[in-house]
Formats: sequence, structure tokens, C-alpha cells
Amino acid sequence: MTITLRKCLALGVTGSGMFGALSCGHSAHVDRSPFAWEMAQSMERMKRDMAAAPMTGDPGHDFAAMMIPHHQGAVDMARILLAQRGGDPALRRLAQEIVVTQQQEMDLMSRRIAALSPPPAGPTSTAAGRIRVSGQDRVYTADQTSNTVSVLNPATNRLLGVIRLGDTVPGALNPLYKGQLLVHGMGFSPDHRTLCVVSIGSNSVTLIDTATNKVKGVVYIGRAPHEAFFTPDGKEVWATVRGQDYVSVIDPVAMKEKRRVVTANGPGMVLFHPQGRYAYVPSSFTPEVDVVDTRTYQVIARIPQASPFSPNLSVTRDGKEVWFTLKDSGKTQVMSGEPPFRILTTLNTGPITNHVTTVDNAKGQFAYVTVGGENKVKVYRRGGANPQQVATIAVGDLPHGVWGSGDGTRVYVGLENQDAVAAIDTLTNQVIATIPIGQQPMALVYVPGAVPTGNGTANLASRGSAGISSHLTMTAPQGSGHQGHATVSVNGMGPLDTLEIAASGLTPGKTYTLWLVTSRTPPFGHKQALATFTTNISGSQIAQAIGPLREPLAPNNRDRQRYLLLTLKDSTTPVLVQQTP
Repeated sequence: MTITLRKCLALGVTGSGMFGALSCGHSAHVDRSPFAWEMAQSMERMKRDMAAAPMTGDPGHDFAAMMIPHHQGAVDMARILLAQRGGDPALRRLAQEIVVTQQQEMDLMSRRIAALSPPPAGPTSTAAGRIRVSGQDRVYTADQTSNTVSVLNPATNRLLGVIRLGDTVPGALNPLYKGQLLVHGMGFSPDHRTLCVVSIGSNSVTLIDTATNKVKGVVYIGRAPHEAFFTPDGKEVWATVRGQDYVSVIDPVAMKEKRRVVTANGPGMVLFHPQGRYAYVPSSFTPEVDVVDTRTYQVIARIPQASPFSPNLSVTRDGKEVWFTLKDSGKTQVMSGEPPFRILTTLNTGPITNHVTTVDNAKGQFAYVTVGGENKVKVYRRGGANPQQVATIAVGDLPHGVWGSGDGTRVYVGLENQDAVAAIDTLTNQVIATIPIGQQPMALVYVPGAVPTGNGTANLASRGSAGISSHLTMTAPQGSGHQGHATVSVNGMGPLDTLEIAASGLTPGKTYTLWLVTSRTPPFGHKQALATFTTNISGSQIAQAIGPLREPLAPNNRDRQRYLLLTLKDSTTPVLVQQTP
């Protein structure tokens, strides 16, 4: 054979036909059905993951490393076939057997890779005492649509599997349903051994052992909690109850709420001064950041926010600065983390400013801000009242959660409308990997030394149906004079799909309608309204719809092809139109 498999994959063989990616240099009949499109998508994922498999030179290790994504591709295709109605019974039985046997083989190969890899020597530290990136570290994301926690190894930048906390809709809407719903927020303990995961829809905080990936317990609290984090001494978990006006203080050993801290309405997140003296709580409904004395549980300072909707904050290592984002106005504010508490500066970071993390490394002290409406991360050199923007990094569709590694050399970013995580090298500010994960990641954390021994893959499941999704873009019609744009994700949930649009560059305070139409050109044919939303003060908004949408929106669906159209409410003039792939 004159060309290696890795070279074949690197040539970019596409899955434009149903079997287009199965060979190098061989043509195939092009099937343009929705089924063929999903099969081609699974082949593209397999090709990408096989090309990214880490090679060591050991034949056994490298064989297993490439065969795992190969087997995952077979499992994904088998699941696509099983999702079809009817069909040949013998092939359906074969597909079921493939799912079972190939998952067993993937588990065996993962164990052999761990056995063939050099044993970890324990977390190592830099001269500054910060933990270097290692295979014992983990990156976790809270996947809101698939109700999973994705678990990644930053040493290889690969998904190890997911922790399933619940089912997808419509199963999650059953009146007897007991799983978690809308998995969204995330924090961890100071010893890096416990993850706390917040589910908005089930009003819960789930505690997970990082070494075994097992659920230790679930604590149910008030309406629509958003984020949670351990106190620096590890004795309490504070969870913001955004649907009400308090922070729930949880005993992580007794697994129960022990008290409540009353705050401004809609507390969005809580983090602590490194010495544990103060807790900082911005609001998602009230333009106010509350500073709480952790000894008395009383609010001791109320600092005005530039706008009401703050979902996230970050505290610097020295506790001198608190950075918090304002999603509605597209701003990020910097506050002093110690008395006298005050706003140091306000930055215009961009539409759908989501999360922020602060990073210290050999090049200095920085803040990384995810700007969902621009699909970028903006990097600022910190400096009290005078931070300076030093980089803008294109990362992918709707960046949301963000967190830095223990040594500050990496930043990981959840891509909400791409179902992926982007890894950034902070010394070059370049994306070094994009890793497929569960559906619609929200919060993300990096936990150094989360797995003290072993490969840390126990009790993890494959993505399964959480890996089936479509990603679309919408832009203004040429010559329309509009400047807007949007990213759209369509995630499979069995018989139904969930669609999310993140639109920016629209007129602030206006109401828009998202349509499913039969033509991309005026008058757009038959129109069916999917969602109506009003833009915020930065001219952006995120909206959702549920229905059997993925197949009609699939490219090359000649029989039932549908498209997306955005107009002002009660208008037929197009503002945004779906772009063809």
C-alpha cells in the first residue's frame, strides 16, 4: 500500500456521498437522502477523530488509538440505522449487535492503551507552584440538551466519555421521570476530588466523585439554580438559586441545605476570595453584585452592575480583581476583590458575552472572555483599571464556558452551538484542538489532578445519540443592508430535535420570528413559525424550538428540504436567511 491510513485521512476525503469517506481515490454513487447525509456526517467525525489520534510509536498503542474512533464511527452509523422506521430485520439485529460488541471492544482497547502508556508520576508543578497539564487532569462540561457531563483528558485532548445524569426530551418530560434536567452549572472542591453539577430544570446539585465518575448524591434546592462552587476550605457548597433571591449553602457530607444567604433577585454565580473571606455574587435579574462575608453570611457591599444580566465571574489568584460578564449588554466589568469594593473599569466585549476566566502564565496575567455573538474569545492583559486587549481568537459556534489549566498554559472553551470544546494554547493564543462532546455545553471547568491513579474512565458512557447533530449558519441577504448573523444547532433527541439559534447584529429591542420555509428565495414558499424572540440591548438573543427538524433541514433532502428564515414580527421581509452548506 503506497499511502498510509493517516495520510489518506489527512487528504481530507469527504463524505459527500454515503460511502465517500470509505476509500481513497474511489468514487461512489451519491445518495442525497437525509439518512445518507447523517451517515456521511458520522464518517466525517470518524475521519477527524482518527486523524487526531495520539501516536506514540508503539504499534499496539497506536493501533488501539486509531481503532477506538473507527469503532465509534461504526456504533454511530448503527444507531442512525436503528433510528429509522422499519427496514430489514436481519440488518437491524446486526446493527444492535454492532452497538454492543464494538462498545465492549472500545472499552478493552481503552484499558490496553492505559496499560501501554507510561504510568503517571503524579502532578508536577512549575516553579511558581502551579500544576502542569497531565493525563490526571480533567476538563468537564455541563451538556444542557443531552443532560450529560462530558469528560475530557487534556493531555490527549480527547473525549473519554460522558456521565449520564438524565434523559433527553421527551423522555425527561415524563411525570415519573427521576433524572436531572437542563444540566447547566459546574464547580469543584479544593481537593479536586468532587465535582458539583447544577441542573436548572430539576432544581438540583449533583455531587460526583472525579476519580470514579460516580454520583455521590443529589441535593434538591430552590427554583432554577444556575451555578455552584465549593468554599476554599471545602466544607460548604454555595449554589445560586437564580429563580429566586438567595444562595443555598449546602453541607456536602450530609448532602442537605444548611442555610440560605439572601441576595439581590436572580443571583447568577458565586465564587470566593482565595482566602475564603468574601463571596462574590452577581445577579442575572438585578443590576447589582453582592459581596458576602462568609463568616456572617451577610451582604456587606452592593456594587452596581452596568446592566442586569450577569451569568458568570472569575476571581484572580491574588484576590485583587473580580471580572464579571454582562450577557445582555455585551460588556465585561472589573471590580476590586478587596475593600473598598468598587468598579475599576467597564469593557465593551461584544454581543452575547458569556463567561470569563483569569489566567497567569509566563507571559503575564490575562483574562479570556467568550463572546458568543462573534464566535470569538477576546484576551485582555490584566491591569486593574487599565486592561488592554491583546488578542482575538476565532474558536467556533457560540463559545460559552471557559476555564484555564492549573499552570495557565491552556484555556478550554465550550462551543454551545457546535457541541464541542476548543483548546487554546495561551502562549501562542492559537486553537490547538477542537473536541466533539455532548449536546450544547454550558459551564466548563478544568480540574487539575482529578484522577489520582488509573485511567479515570470507569463508569463513563459513549456519547451515543448525543453525537448526532447539525450546525447551520444564517446571514443577511445580499444587498439588504442588514448586518446580522446567526449560528444554529439542531440536536437529535430521538423522535424529536431541539433547535437553538444565537443571533447577533440585529436591532435592539425588536421582536423577530424564526420560520421554517420551503424556499430560500422570496416569497419563500410555505412558512411555519418556530420561535419568536425580542433582542436585548446589544441587538442579540438566543431562542429555542423543539420538533422533528433535523431531517427537514438536512442538506440535499430533495423530497422535504426546508430552510430557516428570520423576519421582524408581522413582516415578510427577510432579515437573515439560512446559508447552504
